[in-house]
Amino acid sequence: MARDLAIDLGTANTLVYVRGEGIVLNEPSVIALNSRTQDVLAMGHEAWQMIGRTPSYIVAVRPLRKGAITDFEVTQRMIRLLLQRVGVNRFNRPRVVICVPSAITAVEQRAVTEAARRAGAAEAHLIEQPMAAAIGSGLPINEPLGNMVIDIGGGTSEVALISLGGVVALEAVRVGSFDIDAAIQTYIRREYGIAIGERTAEEIKVTIGSAWPTEHEFAAEVRGRELMSGLPKTVILTAEEVREAIDEPVSAMVDAAIACLGQAPPELAQDLIGQGIHLVGGGGMLRGLDLRLEHETDIPVHLVDLPLESVVLGAGHCVESFDQLKVMFME
Repeated sequence: MARDLAIDLGTANTLVYVRGEGIVLNEPSVIALNSRTQDVLAMGHEAWQMIGRTPSYIVAVRPLRKGAITDFEVTQRMIRLLLQRVGVNRFNRPRVVICVPSAITAVEQRAVTEAARRAGAAEAHLIEQPMAAAIGSGLPINEPLGNMVIDIGGGTSEVALISLGGVVALEAVRVGSFDIDAAIQTYIRREYGIAIGERTAEEIKVTIGSAWPTEHEFAAEVRGRELMSGLPKTVILTAEEVREAIDEPVSAMVDAAIACLGQAPPELAQDLIGQGIHLVGGGGMLRGLDLRLEHETDIPVHLVDLPLESVVLGAGHCVESFDQLKVMFME
């Protein structure tokens, strides 16, 4: 008997939810290939360890960029590997619900469903990430009440106002956590003349990154390659410098939230003063982002309990009660 699956195919992480079991897999969306033989060498955590550390013929790639499939073949192989890991074979073909960014084009939609079908799914349905996140966070989305969700992923940030089971206003920008990492890399290169890798940039963001001044701030030791001499070098980076470095992508996220509020009907806008805004997605865990949004919008902002898992939990909820909730799927 095939178990239905929900997959949150993110730019940064991929999560799989199996009906009746819950989340069974949570790994980085990275796949390592041998470019000579086209064999898959590793996927997930193993492949993530290889980023920036491989010989020339091994490439560790992220098949999704900005929430869109950039490499169809590799994405298909990755989905096939995911399905194999959770026990799908050619005898049991499950129904699959895949979470996609709401800013996705028709061509990208077709690419995702086609990749899932070729990888072994009997049927593939798509659900918008903000909608799935709202369901997964337990918001009363079927009530005539304004629920606002800000979903900050690796490649996209989406702000959706949901009422009566549908999206009333939506603002999506293709800016996410990876843009924050890239901004840190650019800043260190410009100010200190040192090149660092994307994994180091991510570690800096997690350790001392913040979007708003916080109480306990530290400095971090950053090691990289000096561009002038080509030798390894260490510099000290403060939390304030990181905040200055990432201001541009963070401002883009805040502007998207303000633009979405500007589209809201007045009745729903007043609900938000009581309800508040809900922050989900791995990027939402950036320190002080809720405070920055609260300061700019004058509306309370809550980081949900499981920001990283809420999208796949929402899609999993749709898989559990498939017939009642299939109205939520994209056409």
